Amino acid sequence: MVIPKKLKLYSLRNIDDIPQFKLLSPELRFNSKVVANVLPFRTNNYVVDELIDWNKVPNDPMFQLTFMQKGMLEEEDFNTMADLLRRDAPKEEITEAANLIREKLNPHPAAQRTANMSVYNDEVLLPGVQHKYKEIALVFPSSSQTCHAYCTFCFRWAQFTGNTDIKFATHESKIFLKYIRDHKELTDILFTGGDPMVMNLEKLKTYIEPLLGEEFSHIRNIRIGTKSIAYWPYKYVTDPEADDLIKFFSQITSAGKHLSIMGHFNHWVESSTEVSHEAIKRILSTGAVIRTQSPLIKHINDDASIWSRMWLDHLSLGLVPYYMFVERDTGARKYFAVPLYKAFNIFQKAYSSVTGLCRTVRGPSMSATPGKISIEGIAEINGEKVFVLNFIRGRNRSWVRRPFFAKYDEKAIWYDDLIPAFGKNKFFFDDELKNILKEKEEITNAVLLKNSEASEIDSKSGAA
Repeated sequence: MVIPKKLKLYSLRNIDDIPQFKLLSPELRFNSKVVANVLPFRTNNYVVDELIDWNKVPNDPMFQLTFMQKGMLEEEDFNTMADLLRRDAPKEEITEAANLIREKLNPHPAAQRTANMSVYNDEVLLPGVQHKYKEIALVFPSSSQTCHAYCTFCFRWAQFTGNTDIKFATHESKIFLKYIRDHKELTDILFTGGDPMVMNLEKLKTYIEPLLGEEFSHIRNIRIGTKSIAYWPYKYVTDPEADDLIKFFSQITSAGKHLSIMGHFNHWVESSTEVSHEAIKRILSTGAVIRTQSPLIKHINDDASIWSRMWLDHLSLGLVPYYMFVERDTGARKYFAVPLYKAFNIFQKAYSSVTGLCRTVRGPSMSATPGKISIEGIAEINGEKVFVLNFIRGRNRSWVRRPFFAKYDEKAIWYDDLIPAFGKNKFFFDDELKNILKEKEEITNAVLLKNSEASEIDSKSGAA
């Protein structure tokens, strides 16, 4: 029987209230605080009490996943922030230094600011709606720009820094719904963040319930990207709204929509507790499907045995292994990145050791500017060692499942590190990609200019 638990959040402000954290060495505690002044830190009592093995700290994977480590910043940046904290610098000075460091960390990878934002009626920019691929749009609810706990590797870390200039979010206005209604090519909506499941039920319904109506009949699949099953499974089991939330999931599936919970699980430990099992059971009872995904992360899951056990455990629980991602080129990526050749070897070893029922998983996949690029293999062709690559998704659908080749490079950790094989100076899609990005940027800039001019006119009218 699952005993109810009340959520207690820990941030940099009250990190010293964590009993187990107090027992760590002064150096480890200080280092964690230094990095947490740059990259966002949040955890909770469930993660602290039930997921982390404090006898194995600092090497415990769940500790690495949720608590900041010195190596997550460049040495120069770490020392800059450490010096400020040691001399008890003013808050404004610390914030200014943190923002300068953050700008070095590529807060918006894969051209998210210029190439992914949507425009409604050629005049309204929707920063909280990303429509990169024809069939699917991502929606970032303004009320979901946080999580029950923050992953230290998070590629959307910029959402949580408090700097509104680097956030994506859409408010509860109806404009994003009008966009979805008018774009009949859309079949899938993915609610993401942050984590949509931090919202209360009323807020969640505000975003999803309209999609169950007739004017959204073209939307067949509703996806919710969430870490909540791993970080706060009580949401679905004993929290005050748990029963009504489960009923709402049933309402979605009863309306003829496929509900897919995109569960973020980075280690098998996260799905090993009694309460997580109960949460999974209750969600699946609604007709929803839980698909699991994670990046491959150094210090946390860069071992084939971890992946094979996680996939097998998930299969036994009724979950569908879906993606192994390559850690994205943002935030503390140098600390977490695994070379592409090693990523493929880990995937191949794990994939080959599990039953065919687990082989629904795809990867290792890079969510890069051109699209989702999978490393299909390492081969020798005409005497040249190469990476065999493929598009799982592309900005142009015709790119999908067209193999292409990059020079083998053991130092490469991301798509941008790769160069074409066989003496070619570009990949087959490069020219078209440039045109696509240029067109997207021109549209975005035109809307920004129009809005700026309109704002200036309004300002002058008000002054008059």
